[in-house]
Amino acid sequence: MTGTLVLAGTPIGDIADAPPRLAEELAGADVIAAEDTRRLRRLTQALGVQPSGRVVSYFEGNESARTPELVEALVEGSRVLLVTDAGMPSVSDPGYRLVAAAVEKDIRVTAVPGPSAVLTALALSGLPVDRFCFEGFLPRKAGERLSRLRDVAGERRTLVYFEAPHRLDDTLAAMAEVFGAERRAAVCRELTKTYEEVKRGSLGELASWAAEGVRGEITVVVEGAPEKTEELDADELVRRVRVREEAGERRKDAIAAVAVEAGVPKRVVFDAVVAAKSSAG
Repeated sequence: MTGTLVLAGTPIGDIADAPPRLAEELAGADVIAAEDTRRLRRLTQALGVQPSGRVVSYFEGNESARTPELVEALVEGSRVLLVTDAGMPSVSDPGYRLVAAAVEKDIRVTAVPGPSAVLTALALSGLPVDRFCFEGFLPRKAGERLSRLRDVAGERRTLVYFEAPHRLDDTLAAMAEVFGAERRAAVCRELTKTYEEVKRGSLGELASWAAEGVRGEITVVVEGAPEKTEELDADELVRRVRVREEAGERRKDAIAAVAVEAGVPKRVVFDAVVAAKSSAG
């Protein structure tokens, strides 16, 4: 009989938020795969737990190499517990590869639900929560970051991002540029910790605030795009793209910007530009 893979949520700040089952799983697992074994030691000490199983590291740098070893343990019948530094494994943390490999081997995968920075920030943001999408971390390079933001500029659902504190000011400035400086947002810092702070305002206001420097674990929640207020025909879409091109923008960027303005997919603007070029030729 094969074993079981258990994904365990860990506190994102306050240790008192640890679910009761977490202590049970830590004590009884045959193998504990931890993103940081030192943090695991602090966690078990805080919970008063003495693990009886083998502890191995499982982080971004060794995830690919260690996954087969853990799958082998599962195939042999072990109960493998996966914990990351904070929150749920697999959510912008190690875990996806192991889950996928276990599923492929028809191994049971279950979870100990725990705290989530995504849902906590969303609930505290004051922004619509009925529909949302999680975008994880944005690319570090400025050009790639702008491109990723343009891809979701017309997204109507509330957007949730993780970000490093030293990149927050650049990220908020890029969001203000792409989404519009007046788009509402919330920066959630140090959730459930002593210095928890939720800063709400427009992207422009938040970008100015972050320029002074921000510390701690950061989750950013951004309001979705507003509903379209006008229907633009193909000729108008093409005209707006040309105006931007004449001002020095690359065609690709001009098409993306006009798509956001019009509240339509980039493909619609691209097709209009191609059609106009064909008819003119």
